Amino acid sequence: MVYLLLLFTTARVTGQVRERQYLSGTDNVHTATWDFYCTGGRNSGYWTKIGVPSCWEQQGFGTYNYGRDYKTYGKNFHFADESGLYRYRFSVPSGWKGREVFIVFEGSMTDTEVKINGQPAGKKHQGAFYRFKYNITDKIKAGSMNLLEVRVSKMSSDASVNNAERLADYWIFGGIFRPVYIESYPATFVEHTSINARADGSFAMQVFLQNVQRNTGVSAEIIDGSGRIISTTGSTAHAGDSVVSLSASVKKPMLWTAETPHLYHVRVSLKSENRLLYQTMERFGFRTIQIRRGDGIYLNGTQIKMKGINRHVFWPETGRSVNAVIDMEDVRLIKEMNMNAVRCSHYPPDVSFLDICDSLGLYVLDELAGWQKAYSTAAGRPLVKEMVTRDANHPSIIFWDNGNEGGTNKELDNDFSKYDLSNRPVIHPHHKPGNEFNGIDCNHYEDYYSTKSILSDSLIYMPTEFLHSQDDGGGGTALNDFWELHWHAKRSGGGFIWAFLDEGIMRTDLHNIIDVNGVNAPDGVVGPHREKEGSFYAIKEIYSPVKIVMKELPADFAGDIPLENRYHFTDLQQCSFQWELVSYRKPASLFTGYDTLQKGGAVAPGIAPNGGTGLLHIPLSEGWREADALTLSAFDPSHSLIYKWIWKIKSNERLLRDIVRLKDTATASYSESDSTVTLKGGGITTSFLKKTGMLVSVRNTASDRLSFGNGPVISEGNTTVTSVHHSIESDGETLEIRYGGALQYARWKMYGSGWLRLDYGYDLSGSRSFAGISFSYPENFVLGARWLGKGPYRVWKNRMQGVTDNVWENAYNNTQTGAAPWIYPEFKGYFADITWLEMNTVEGKFLIASPDTGLFIRLFDFYGLSGPVPFPSLPPGNVSFLDAIPPMGTKLALNLDRNTTRLGPSGEWKQLNGPVKRTIYFYFGLQK
Repeated sequence: MVYLLLLFTTARVTGQVRERQYLSGTDNVHTATWDFYCTGGRNSGYWTKIGVPSCWEQQGFGTYNYGRDYKTYGKNFHFADESGLYRYRFSVPSGWKGREVFIVFEGSMTDTEVKINGQPAGKKHQGAFYRFKYNITDKIKAGSMNLLEVRVSKMSSDASVNNAERLADYWIFGGIFRPVYIESYPATFVEHTSINARADGSFAMQVFLQNVQRNTGVSAEIIDGSGRIISTTGSTAHAGDSVVSLSASVKKPMLWTAETPHLYHVRVSLKSENRLLYQTMERFGFRTIQIRRGDGIYLNGTQIKMKGINRHVFWPETGRSVNAVIDMEDVRLIKEMNMNAVRCSHYPPDVSFLDICDSLGLYVLDELAGWQKAYSTAAGRPLVKEMVTRDANHPSIIFWDNGNEGGTNKELDNDFSKYDLSNRPVIHPHHKPGNEFNGIDCNHYEDYYSTKSILSDSLIYMPTEFLHSQDDGGGGTALNDFWELHWHAKRSGGGFIWAFLDEGIMRTDLHNIIDVNGVNAPDGVVGPHREKEGSFYAIKEIYSPVKIVMKELPADFAGDIPLENRYHFTDLQQCSFQWELVSYRKPASLFTGYDTLQKGGAVAPGIAPNGGTGLLHIPLSEGWREADALTLSAFDPSHSLIYKWIWKIKSNERLLRDIVRLKDTATASYSESDSTVTLKGGGITTSFLKKTGMLVSVRNTASDRLSFGNGPVISEGNTTVTSVHHSIESDGETLEIRYGGALQYARWKMYGSGWLRLDYGYDLSGSRSFAGISFSYPENFVLGARWLGKGPYRVWKNRMQGVTDNVWENAYNNTQTGAAPWIYPEFKGYFADITWLEMNTVEGKFLIASPDTGLFIRLFDFYGLSGPVPFPSLPPGNVSFLDAIPPMGTKLALNLDRNTTRLGPSGEWKQLNGPVKRTIYFYFGLQK
């Protein structure tokens, strides 16, 4: 960036640039103290101090409101009509005499009236999320103190502004929440520019001028990323001219895409009689956006699809006031999920967010506010101008959104192009069919099968909201089915998941708890402080541009892994790959994970983007099958991890050889009473009721009683004991219980080593939400669990992605997704492909293992979607061994929270055909 400093050296010496002085702080961390008076609610009725920028509720003033207020006030439009009065005294540099001076507000909620030294700065501004400014040259006193007075009304006096911005599904705040500053210009200056830089290298620019008094040369120099001037152009402005058009061309420019965010600068200079009057700099990118009706969305001649998410500007402690660090973190998290797009719902974001999207690469939908109700034409026209003139030169912005879900005023559609020389397409995000615009249907929350039907239509389908992520629904749940449908559909434009974060506010009126307003605000795949939920990693795998569908190593595996390239512009040869042969750590190890036995790189094959296929070869050494597993990590051209896959090499039976040690010099024993049967071995005693066949007591010499038992219980239906049979085998004592009903038998065998083996069979043929057996254990006794299997997150039948085979450990927590505390991974849930699991409790440890594949273990009671009856329902007991687990629904559309079949094939319940047989080993204690 050194060259950028040098670019302005000459201009700064002569003062012919814009100069800025902050009156507020620069962000939510760096604030300035102003005088403040709140007219209602907490701490109201007297003058005090407040930090600016801020939302005044977060500074202890006024009252909280959640949008439509359906929790606090039912469905009434009920807001506290508070106002905030601000005062601040400031000086203006004496060197600003003779210059034009403006005061600029980056964002203020909602109606804002400004006075300078007692004089109105201009017309009251109405609209919260937009940059507005006033020329205060004739109202300030340079070299002495000046008084700024601002009145901010939480409610707008314009009903359409309230309807568009405040009758909404998000937290409502009051205050000057973005920075305020004054800036000065020389007498003749550039007010703003609008750039159209296309993929063919053509460059056009409108330069909007102020106070041109005489013939003035307007020149532009295009500067590449190395600071080299690669093209120039110029024209002449005559006295009174307000705009000049410039054009140039660049040969073979580096094109901007989300995968290749190449940026250029243009330096604009105003000169008269060889004297520099003014100089400014803009950043831009060369790219061409096209909507080809009935075909697709094209960038630089290549069809692209949005892997997008909706984002609110939000931080728990400071509401809508954020900073560039938060903006950077959000962009990095979105890209970490292998997404390429973000929708700025439901208002324009801070400029720093767009700057970062430009430089790191995200496709942006920049949105005019309008949450189900639109601005009037009179109120909306100046806001469209403010939004577009501020944001027009950001290459990351590919569409303008005119409102949301009915909040579209179609009379404003043509206003966007007045201020955007590149004439980006305008779209209409909507929640009802029949509102397509510019060849794109954005209809929200269609199910899998209606999506399939829409994609066969003549329009491009790009849902700007789908798979609502409230609680543990939506997000990564069912996404794999939806994305495969979109990826293979010619007319798909991709889509945008709702939503990025749980909008939990730290309530300064409730001892700083984080409040998500019931079921209204916990809609994200990350928590309020960006805690990563399970869907985060599921999305990361599903959206991986390096697509690997191989779920397990084939028997004849020789090192070749089939790849598909789902980048739009990047050949996989630009990526890099690292592999490892590993040995999993054991239950008694101090650490989780694995030990690396051998590692190396794999030569990235040349595979073309947009669906090209090929093989990645891993040079395996002789004896590689003695490793427990093979890992593969893919890295993008900037060396960021795309995804890491892990495949077991050894079977569960081989992995358990050094863990489940059955042979022992000691012998097992058997005894019975009128009501019970007891098996003993290795210091462990287990007792079973003859009448029910249930395990009812577990003891060991080390920690006495373990409260595991009350099973096996079949997941559905009733069972009755038909026979109890004891037999002696050479290596242990066996108890076989036969049942009438779905549970057919349970054969228990105690070994002299203390290991207890359970072989069982059941028949639950047909379509099942869950199927298997359960036991019970007191949840409040649990400290944590360690296991070899998929993890570290829980899964659903339609969210099996984002978890890998490894040794994981989770401390116990009672996290219910979407509510405080946001501790992830959740301890409770369905966990997949378990080889062994060690439970750590206040009574000691016990170990569970299975030589079979595909075992799910359910840990305790948890919910997916909240409601009158949480969904899905759970099996009996609270520790279950299952062959089928339920899919998860989503909050919205066609009762999808219950009817998961409408979410796609993986939302169907599992079909079981015929009896199921399994083996499980137990060791009730700390293994010797």
